[in-house]
Amino acid sequence: MLPILFSLASIKIYTFGVFLVLSFFWGSFLLWKLIRLTSFKEEEVFDGLFFALGFSLFFGRFFYVILNFSDFGFSLLKFILINGYPGLSLYGVFFGGFLGLLIFTLVKKIKFFLLIDYFIAPLFLALGFGKLGSFFSGAEVGTKTKFFLAVKYTGFDDLRHLTPFYESLFFFLGCYFAYKILFLIRKDKLHLGFLFYFFVWYFSLVYFLFDKIKEHHLYFFGLSFNLIVSQIILLTTTVYFLYYFRNQIIINLKKYGSFSKKFYRRAKEKIRK
Repeated sequence: MLPILFSLASIKIYTFGVFLVLSFFWGSFLLWKLIRLTSFKEEEVFDGLFFALGFSLFFGRFFYVILNFSDFGFSLLKFILINGYPGLSLYGVFFGGFLGLLIFTLVKKIKFFLLIDYFIAPLFLALGFGKLGSFFSGAEVGTKTKFFLAVKYTGFDDLRHLTPFYESLFFFLGCYFAYKILFLIRKDKLHLGFLFYFFVWYFSLVYFLFDKIKEHHLYFFGLSFNLIVSQIILLTTTVYFLYYFRNQIIINLKKYGSFSKKFYRRAKEKIRK
């Protein structure tokens, strides 16, 4: 992998840093394009974005430090010096970001669920670029594999899963789904805030699927923190979606039952003939 993209004298340009910039740029650009479809003031929305980013960084770092307390202790310097003691919890990042945006909307007297839907597709897009950066820089490493799609990481033995690359593809796909769903919401075919629940469900699904083929984990009482949280969220949101679409599910089941009966009768008649 390529941790350092290129060097200019004593200045080093890190691959992951470049992709973080790309993720912020393209995520912000898509957000701007979507906000232009609404009556929201662009400068106000981006104020909320930067406010939420501050909360994201703090809580992402806070969750990581709590889960690795033995390495950090009560040292404020270790908490602040992220270059010397790197690490963020992505679940902490999202918790802080959504909390920060919620506080911002309350202060500005904006309906949170009216605004949040426009953040989800850009968030998926930013995640896709971020995971690509993790893959190309070697910041995230997959477990050992004999699968034909594998890569050799610097400093690690044997071939490894392309885990962050797989996740990036899923997040880019999530961006496409979120973009399509947004216009269903705008047509009142789905309720406001639906994309927020979709994001929580989809993100937990991706992390649940790929957690076991990741080399490094955040542990909570000896168990993978991300896996535990993903399972809880995935189960909860799946129950929510089943309840939300219960009428449509019942209708489809009745149609399937009716079709099955007709198919069975026709098959029986043919056998008799």
